[in-house]
Amino acid sequence: MEENRIAHIGIIVENPDAVQCINNILHDYAEFVIGRMGIPYRKEKISIISVVLDAPQNISSSIAGKIGMLNGVQVKTIYSKTIQTSGGEND
Repeated sequence: MEENRIAHIGIIVENPDAVQCINNILHDYAEFVIGRMGIPYRKEKISIISVVLDAPQNISSSIAGKIGMLNGVQVKTIYSKTIQTSGGEND
């Protein structure tokens, strides 16, 4: 069984043109996404996106890396210490 970790990816978007690319990347990895929340901060003209994943660490790192390479986007990831077994609630 592959070992998963719960990860939280925090994203700050300063370039509105990057939002569609972020959504496309997250869509490509939708099977690992537990939830996501986007907050537009209109006063500062930025968006804050939180994404929670249940995925192997290399997948979480790949997602964060792809998003972090976009112009005008900042990304930080934190991981749980607990290792999960892949599968789901019905295992």
